[in-house]
Amino acid sequence: MKVIIQRVSEASVVIDKKEVASIKKGLLVLLGIVNEDAQEDIDWLCKKIVNLRIFPDENEVMNTSLLDVEGDVILVSQFTLHASIKKGNRPSYIKAAKPDVAIPLYEDFIKTLQSELGKAIQTGAFGADMKVHLVNDGPVTIIIDSKNRE
Repeated sequence: MKVIIQRVSEASVVIDKKEVASIKKGLLVLLGIVNEDAQEDIDWLCKKIVNLRIFPDENEVMNTSLLDVEGDVILVSQFTLHASIKKGNRPSYIKAAKPDVAIPLYEDFIKTLQSELGKAIQTGAFGADMKVHLVNDGPVTIIIDSKNRE
């Protein structure tokens, strides 16, 4: 599993010209899933996401977490995170999990992240054409791959 985490002062997701998710301070998390992913990847990433000390403290040092600042989350499924560009100029998405594998993992990720955060999170819609709007605060953008945890 791979995530791109962006610290935001605001973010939203629009599908078919309708806003389906909107937050102020928090994180926009883009999630890419591969066939080999499992609950242990979900558990590890969700703990990392809520505990990453990437919000400023009273001294403007990145030293507080999403939990500390009581921030919100928008989670967006994004298969293109696993694009391969080794051959040619057209990305291959063969590594990305197909919906029959990815959807249950995506749903489990939502439940686990909500449990770790202690409140509901907002989401896009799996497989939908989404317009994601954000104001990246910092900017702070972090990429984490659950397969690189050692």
